[in-house]
Amino acid sequence: MLTELRKKKNAKKIWIFLGIIIIPAFALWGVGSIARDKDSKIGFAGIINGKKISLEDYRDAMLGVRNAAIMQFGEKFDEMRKYLNLEEQAWDRLLLLTQAKKLKIRASDKEVIELIAKYPFFQRNNAFNESLYNETLRYVFRVQARIFEEQTRQNIIISKLYKQVSENTNIDEAQVKEEYSKLNEEISVYYLSSLFADFARNIVISEQEMSDYFSKNSLQFKQPLSFNLEYITVNSEDKISSVIDRVNKKDDLNKIASSIGITVKETGLFGQTDPIPGLGWSAELLNALTRSKAGDYLAPVRNETSLYVFRVKERKEPFIPEFNQIKNKVKDLMSKEMAQKQAKEQMQKGLNEILNNKKADFAKIAKTTNLKSGVTADFKFGSYIEGVGSSDIFWTTAKTLKDDQTSDIIDTPEGYYIIRVKSIKPIDETKFSKEHDDFKGKLLIQKKQEAFSKYLEGLKKNSRINL
Repeated sequence: MLTELRKKKNAKKIWIFLGIIIIPAFALWGVGSIARDKDSKIGFAGIINGKKISLEDYRDAMLGVRNAAIMQFGEKFDEMRKYLNLEEQAWDRLLLLTQAKKLKIRASDKEVIELIAKYPFFQRNNAFNESLYNETLRYVFRVQARIFEEQTRQNIIISKLYKQVSENTNIDEAQVKEEYSKLNEEISVYYLSSLFADFARNIVISEQEMSDYFSKNSLQFKQPLSFNLEYITVNSEDKISSVIDRVNKKDDLNKIASSIGITVKETGLFGQTDPIPGLGWSAELLNALTRSKAGDYLAPVRNETSLYVFRVKERKEPFIPEFNQIKNKVKDLMSKEMAQKQAKEQMQKGLNEILNNKKADFAKIAKTTNLKSGVTADFKFGSYIEGVGSSDIFWTTAKTLKDDQTSDIIDTPEGYYIIRVKSIKPIDETKFSKEHDDFKGKLLIQKKQEAFSKYLEGLKKNSRINL
């Protein structure tokens, strides 16, 4: 069944719809469903604009984004899940549904029925098949029909909100041409480089210099609020309920673990804004930690197969460590700053020589200023330039230069560059004409999604969300 979801024909039919429900995220931990228990200390998952979000509503939102991801990735879902922050997506879903309710956006039963009937993975012989529908819900999505149908209703509501937000998004021909050029036009440049790493090798710093630097900049080395957690992972459904009950009664974690034949693990100290070592990001846990003290249990956390139980072993308040404890960090930071300064000074010398002779040879300048010179192969926007890095800043800068014109100093994470265009291979106008309509359609979808993402970010910024 999952394979059926991944067929290109089926994927194409649902991709645009799912694109407005699945919000891309970069956190790495999909765990997030807090264990439901009547005696839960928290009692609710969070608050949006003053309204408490029940654990049940949060769980339903988690199921909703999970099932949308299953429809999108099919049998690749387990592989892709580690790249999806379903927890954050669940809160996005709740926020969007809250906004849709405010705008009185609704979905009828008829709309729900019609959409489900159109899903290709519920069809057999080009018609909706109720038996296949029930089997897929049971074995793939693992939800009851009424829950899936309510998720579908919510998806329709969000899609209507998406349409309302993005319907006035337009693109003109200049934008189409510009974006097409980015993907197809090739550029080659001459360059001068002044890399931080080249200067850092020759930097020597005395211990007294490091000590003086630390004294003047000690706040830069302040360690954040930190925690060390003990935790157990329970994989048996038969044992989960009893474990939750014992946690609520504040039983000792080691005794709980011993009684079910598992061991207690530790995360080791990690900062308040850091991912949990070995586990990843969890906004709920990290927010709960700020209110906890040593010995406190955190609300148990569930994914589809396991229960995680956490207890705070150590809470370390923010502090500035002794110089001897972080001497290497001080040295690294000083070296980085000094290398950046020296690299900038040398590149400025190179630029000055060019200003005195606008047609100056880059290779000759490199020899007299302790810089490096080179020439790139043809590259497109969004590609990787061998020995240089991401092409975007070089491509966009090159497009602004006239014949034989030299750029200003370009700042990159690795160092400083100056470039001059060697050649530009323009787009194939005939090919552009043939691909124009299809490209414009895809670009418009992209722009609409960007507009909706911006709208969502605005909702987040202007809404009061407390986890």
